[in-house]
Amino acid sequence: MSLFGSSGIRGIVNELITPELALKAGRAVGLANKNVVVGRDPRTSGPMIENALVSGLLAMGARVTRVGLVSTPTLAYAARNYDCGVMITASHNPPEYNGLKFWNPDGMAFSLHQQDELEKAINSDIKGASWQGMGTESFRQDAVREHMDAILKNVEHYPLKVVVDCGCGAATTITPYVLREMGCSVITLNGQPDGFFPAREPEPVEENLDGLKKTVIATGADLGIAHDGDADRMMAVDDEGRFVSGDELMAYFCQYEVKYSLVCPVDVSMVVGKSVNGVKIYRTRIGDAFVSEEAKSVGADFGGETSGTWIFPKMSYCPDGIYAAAKLVELVSKNGRLSDAVDALPRYPIKRSGIKFSHSVDKAKLMEVVKGAIDVKDAKDVNTLDGMRVEYGSGWILVRPSGTEPKIRITAEAEDVDTLTELFNRTESIVKRCVKACEP
Repeated sequence: MSLFGSSGIRGIVNELITPELALKAGRAVGLANKNVVVGRDPRTSGPMIENALVSGLLAMGARVTRVGLVSTPTLAYAARNYDCGVMITASHNPPEYNGLKFWNPDGMAFSLHQQDELEKAINSDIKGASWQGMGTESFRQDAVREHMDAILKNVEHYPLKVVVDCGCGAATTITPYVLREMGCSVITLNGQPDGFFPAREPEPVEENLDGLKKTVIATGADLGIAHDGDADRMMAVDDEGRFVSGDELMAYFCQYEVKYSLVCPVDVSMVVGKSVNGVKIYRTRIGDAFVSEEAKSVGADFGGETSGTWIFPKMSYCPDGIYAAAKLVELVSKNGRLSDAVDALPRYPIKRSGIKFSHSVDKAKLMEVVKGAIDVKDAKDVNTLDGMRVEYGSGWILVRPSGTEPKIRITAEAEDVDTLTELFNRTESIVKRCVKACEP
């Protein structure tokens, strides 16, 4: 089983993510990269993993620059001056998790090929440098300031009233300060870094943001911003205290950021496509690294995932929740209330479900059976990059295997409820029959 998921190496501390693994990862990175920048989010295990990683790098003769507690986009921006960057984070996962994510100088996460090469090196016996060739380390305290300055040069400054929920994560080091320098009146929630994430779970989903919604209403703020643990994600609450879904926020950004092309995963709603008629849409597997890679490949104007990762290629190929927050402030200031913009978006009924199967079933073989059973003769488009997405005249379905459990996930969306019901029920029936046929 590969160490790498869709966002680097990630797992529970002292189970998968151990000092021994971090040491091996440091040696593997140092084999090909001799000038490396390292940062971490505030998780309690961060210093332990960082010290082990740095030891591995130093053993290979690498020059290591530590930038301390920073957001992932800050680390990725700093990586432009190094051979690569390593961020110690588990992003939106709970506090018992940690991980390692690897960044190229252009802000791109390591490609699948780079990950494969790195994993081979982690699993091999690597000879370190001689005692005369040991690496050196230094510390920088200006990485956050440099990232702030880059953001502030690329947005116009407006005095909105904004509530920022940092979630006790790495956003505490940067987002409130960027928005204040933009001229905003900022109310900060959960603004102390704390690796236990005591205020809420790190993932900025609606059920975790009651405090933000209530504060926006109570203070009469123009906007609410929420981040995850490492601030690569950004989600929003409008001026009426309503959570703005990822599809809605993507559609909003697209109206102003996209002229020619957009990159998004296969699970994005029709509301996005309807908001940018005539624009070329490239669809990818689910995972921000795939979106970034495709955005760079095709020269897209913008890319993103509805989980809250937004990619602005003119800034970086790393999802940058801080720049996204600043950009959202600018757009709302120039174009009017976010609530009005959200209300103006089209609405389509959508339904999601999952069908479980036993661990003895081969997931890949089951998906092949499902793909063969779904009728595509009337389809406008069929995409099999990540499961199977089939677009029909007035709706679409997506059938894909879960990456974490024995389950087939089904999503359907249509222009009206009757079409949605017909699409979903037909697809669910097919998947159930295929699961039954594949069970031992």
